[in-house]
Amino acid sequence: MARDATDATPIESRDQLVEFVASGSKPASEWRVGTEHEKFGFYLKDFAPVPYEGPRGIKRLLEAMEGLLGWHPIMDKDAIIGLTDPTGLGAISLEPGGQFELSGAPLETIHQTCREVNGHLAQVRECATPLGIGFLGLGASPKWTRAETPVMPKSRYAIMSRYMPKVGNLGLDMMYRTCTIQANLDFSSEADMVRKLRVGVALQPIVTALFANSPFLEGKPNGYLSWRSAVWLDTDNDRTGMMPFAFEAGFGFERYVDWALDVPMYFVKRGETYHDVAGASFRDLMAGRLAALPGEYATLSDWKNHLSTTFPEVRLKNYLEMRGADGGPGNRICALPALWVGLLYDGVALDACWEIVKDWTEAERQALRVAVPKSALKTPFRGGTVLDIARQIVALAKDGLARRKHVNESGRDETLFLRSLEEIVASGETEAERLLREYKTDWQGDIDEVFRRHGY
Repeated sequence: MARDATDATPIESRDQLVEFVASGSKPASEWRVGTEHEKFGFYLKDFAPVPYEGPRGIKRLLEAMEGLLGWHPIMDKDAIIGLTDPTGLGAISLEPGGQFELSGAPLETIHQTCREVNGHLAQVRECATPLGIGFLGLGASPKWTRAETPVMPKSRYAIMSRYMPKVGNLGLDMMYRTCTIQANLDFSSEADMVRKLRVGVALQPIVTALFANSPFLEGKPNGYLSWRSAVWLDTDNDRTGMMPFAFEAGFGFERYVDWALDVPMYFVKRGETYHDVAGASFRDLMAGRLAALPGEYATLSDWKNHLSTTFPEVRLKNYLEMRGADGGPGNRICALPALWVGLLYDGVALDACWEIVKDWTEAERQALRVAVPKSALKTPFRGGTVLDIARQIVALAKDGLARRKHVNESGRDETLFLRSLEEIVASGETEAERLLREYKTDWQGDIDEVFRRHGY
């Protein structure tokens, strides 16, 4: 999450909430893809986590990047908590445990996305290396306890940290000890949104399996291939999950808005102050009867901020967010948007995906969601395994990208960004399984090797 919204337009009816979501509809010629990716900072000397304060802390890194990029600081009271591109096309932000995130610009091609990713990682290295800081792309922090994990000075995270233990057992682990890669995509109409969202939700466990990369916790194997994904199963069931209602007849913008309205709020921001209203109803804010802020009425920024605190497997704002993948190395950062663009931005591929998933039952979709964090591609499904489906969707995405015919300066199309996924489906071995194999052999059980060998 980058900067919280500040649009003071008053909300006078539910229709305005629906209109905001529907406002994302645009012709295919204007479709873009945005990529968000998080990574863990660590000290190169001893692999300890990087605190916010101090001469070599996260604050100093943000200040160095502000000087390098000329981006505007994002402040929370007196603390710098991120940077934003003055043209509005991207932002750097902090997750609760200091995970460093780039929220990328909406771009036309995956070639542009990968240039953005590589440029960002080079800029981060330029500023971080003199401070003795490195970065690691995994879905979960492999070594530090929650107590050892730093806490960033963001007001919204303090509110969430107080609320999370009331609604789930692993919400704080989600906040402080996980990283993800996310792809944001457009839709042309309500019908197009529905089709993409349904395909996205159904295939999210398959993508989780493909990107499984969080097998360690507190220095040893944690029993999962995607521990990050397992954490979401016990975070807050009011705002997470596989959205079975999305597959009901008549689903569209209005039904999603009604679901989001039923999600309890975290906060209301007025000026620079975050008011803790955790557990309260957005409907009460719309009616001016919120107990903590009587007489205060909802604005469009409240709605935008509230949507950002819902965490289903595919999140709808005025675009779609694909949320199922673990954090990973640089080539995997580019592979996630390539996969989803190939599947959802090509009509033939999208139709083929729908043919695969259209008769999956709610129980089957949920069973996949629950089983995949442990067994990933080896998860049984309908007489085969998730690997069988993964091979199909990687091939469909490759064909979809080939039909887009977006080539780089060397004449190569976007299919090149699927290479790491093609290797995974060819071998049947996830990144998590490869790391576990290395841990047991080459590393001789020394978790510090993951930092030495796989840090950025």
